[in-house]
Amino acid sequence: MEAINAEEPIDKVFVQKGLRGELAKELESLMRKKGISFSYVPPEKLNRLSGSNHQGVVASISPISFHVLEELVEGVVATKDAPFFLLLDQLSDVRNFGAIIRSAECTGIDGIIIQKSGSAPVTSDTIKTSAGAVFNVPIAKVDHLKDAVFYLQASGIRVVAATEKTNKLLYDASLTGGLAIVMGAEDTGISPSIIKAADDAVKLPMLGEIGSLNVSVACGVLLYEAVRQRQKKTK
Repeated sequence: MEAINAEEPIDKVFVQKGLRGELAKELESLMRKKGISFSYVPPEKLNRLSGSNHQGVVASISPISFHVLEELVEGVVATKDAPFFLLLDQLSDVRNFGAIIRSAECTGIDGIIIQKSGSAPVTSDTIKTSAGAVFNVPIAKVDHLKDAVFYLQASGIRVVAATEKTNKLLYDASLTGGLAIVMGAEDTGISPSIIKAADDAVKLPMLGEIGSLNVSVACGVLLYEAVRQRQKKTK
């Protein structure tokens, strides 16, 4: 609770199933108030995480500090003619997250936006897979990704969702100007409400028998097509 009150960058809290008492109730209330993701787990899980040195609760603290969405967007919009953001909707695999951060850094992404609950944490695997790029790209956490979509649009930034639930190919879309690309979860893709709120939706052509690419690979393709179009426009 001291870590939460001190605004430490907590990714997730694991609470032992059946934990009772006033402190446990106070902790749960505080986590809900602060929008911190938590789950109830058996004691064996906590033992693995902490080497048995726990009192029924273990918190995973991120090695990076997260940015406030409004401050991040305002700062970029004030200094760049064509802001470039990436939104990740419920992406849960830490290695995919790291690979995407690496591609984002290489393609000049100004900031990555994720949701507080359900998103992959920043772990040692994330850092390793990103080749350290996680320390170079600002990451903002929000309560609801849909609200971030609306805020970006109000800031003059077009939001484009990458989904197979469209007939429009990536290469037929304009990816210049202020832009935010949305990538979805590994298994379910982008939530329907986010797709509906987006300004446009695009997909990659799939010519083989397998119906989809790994999300980090697909993201790299999308980001570099945006880079191609944006560099062509500036020439």
